[in-house]
Amino acid sequence: MKSAIILLHGRGGSAEDILGLRDEFGFPEASYFAPEAPGHAWYPNSFLAPLERNEPWLTKSLAKVGETVDAALRQGIARENIVIAGFSQGACLASEFVARNAARYGGLIAFTGGLIGPPGSEFRYAGSLAGTPAFLGSGDPDPHVPWQRVQESAAVLGNMGADVTLRRYPGMPHTISREEIGEARAVIAKTFQYSNE
Repeated sequence: MKSAIILLHGRGGSAEDILGLRDEFGFPEASYFAPEAPGHAWYPNSFLAPLERNEPWLTKSLAKVGETVDAALRQGIARENIVIAGFSQGACLASEFVARNAARYGGLIAFTGGLIGPPGSEFRYAGSLAGTPAFLGSGDPDPHVPWQRVQESAAVLGNMGADVTLRRYPGMPHTISREEIGEARAVIAKTFQYSNE
């Protein structure tokens, strides 16, 4: 069974940094992909800024995620065996990509992130996530990601058919916790189980 995990780094991070999660996840049989943003940022402003303020960078970054998914597909890995995971800005990008390109994925893992758009946005996306397992976790309060947006994103993804796990971690710094790694491993394990059925 072939599977892939796509890792999206946060602002100021790198592909090398986020690939450290490979050992944390503990699924060495999976293929890992980690695209890197030009200048170490997927888009220049907050994910809560008006969408036009993050263009054309946001569109280019979403296209890069799509190219990475296509690279996995070319290796014979089915879309339902591809997990897309990210931290902070990478989590926002992962969430937005999955919502805009709805399908049955292996999973979505959003460490401190949510859908992209200003407060009050009406998030409307076409298609179904068809049971895609998704984990959204964040500290509260977080200096960059309001908990309300994480909740909103979980609700939108759930309404699109994702099997969502939402976790709030009071007082957690802007980082990835051991508890979140455990939740991510559970999502990946669901993917492997699904793939072997």
